Amino acid sequence: MNKELLLALEMIEKEKNISKAVLLEAIENSLLTACKNHFGKADNIKVNINPDTGDFSVFAEKEVVETVEDPLTQICVEEAKLKNPRYIPGDIVPIPVQSKEFGRIATQNAKNVILQKIREEERKELYNDYYSKEKDIITGIVQKNLGRNISINLGKLDAILNESEQVKGEVLKPNDHIKVYILEVKDTSKGPRVSVSRTHPDLVKRLFESEVAEVKDGTVEIKAIAREAGSRTKIAVWSNDINVDPVGACVGMNGARVNAVVNELHGEKIDIINWDDNAAYLIENALSPAKVICVVADEEEKEALVIVPDYQLSLAIGKEGQNARLAARLTGYKIDIKSETQAKEQGLFEELGIEYQEDMVDYNYQEDEEFLAGIQEEDEEEYQEDGTDKAYPEDEHEEHSQEEGYQEDGFSEEEAMPEE
Repeated sequence: MNKELLLALEMIEKEKNISKAVLLEAIENSLLTACKNHFGKADNIKVNINPDTGDFSVFAEKEVVETVEDPLTQICVEEAKLKNPRYIPGDIVPIPVQSKEFGRIATQNAKNVILQKIREEERKELYNDYYSKEKDIITGIVQKNLGRNISINLGKLDAILNESEQVKGEVLKPNDHIKVYILEVKDTSKGPRVSVSRTHPDLVKRLFESEVAEVKDGTVEIKAIAREAGSRTKIAVWSNDINVDPVGACVGMNGARVNAVVNELHGEKIDIINWDDNAAYLIENALSPAKVICVVADEEEKEALVIVPDYQLSLAIGKEGQNARLAARLTGYKIDIKSETQAKEQGLFEELGIEYQEDMVDYNYQEDEEFLAGIQEEDEEEYQEDGTDKAYPEDEHEEHSQEEGYQEDGFSEEEAMPEE
């Protein structure tokens, strides 16, 4: 019987990943419970279990007294001396308890204690397993719709993809394999509850870590991410090795690496730019593919003025202001974009101490007509009649506010950067 017990414990340990020590503790508690149900109390009951052999013993510790008042906790001197003549009043005598004497109800209760402990340990193990994966990505299988939410099977349990974490316009069908970002793991009475996301910016970061070895090992860092899920994402990258091009590493040979991420995100466009500690250069990079004449950044107020050629204004703003909006989020600066004509009319070049020249941007409009035509089909929008647009850095999970633009003057610690 003892060998059978050990084999059973080893099997449970392998299948459910519950340690033998925990199972032995559960058996000990079950025997104590059985004693309590059988005798009415178990304060003086002790259980010894040998983890190597599986042998166990149950005994009651009884006090030697002249007159017995409680037979469950006391034993008379005469009876104690039959066990050992040296016993005197006040000594503690261990009296073996035969578990076979327990009734059916007491045995059933003991069994329930063991099963309950196994369930608790399973739930705890499951929680720890998925809690360790929090803020990471995992592959799941779409199960079914739960109202407006979607159930995603993660292997050992089902997670919930809430409507707010779903990509607008993305169609997920049952049995589709998708990668999701684990937002939160909660321990509930019914087991772990896992919330996942397809819109979180860090989903893109984790996807690049899985596709780009240089990002995973830290050679290339993703410094900032701005995302409008399902449409476009901008990421700023930096290399800790001067011999490694961060943008090239993320793009990969013939775009293989970035295309793998794009395919997982079902066609979401991804712009990869170089990070720069100089705010003006960073903002210029963030507004790519648009070309700029100059950037003036106020580091204290986190505001920036950007002047672009007239024919680049709509490209800088982007479709429905998306390019400027993402650039603002990526850099953390409130960006005011003005056309070259607007800047001349307002005397901004003189105010900033920049000598204006007609060909300030080393960029030929005629040569770029085909390039602009291709991009502007996607990114062009009808901007304001005064030829300006303002973009504000916003939280990724909040709706974009429609604030009014800031005052054009009041810049301090300015960085003026004419286009090279």
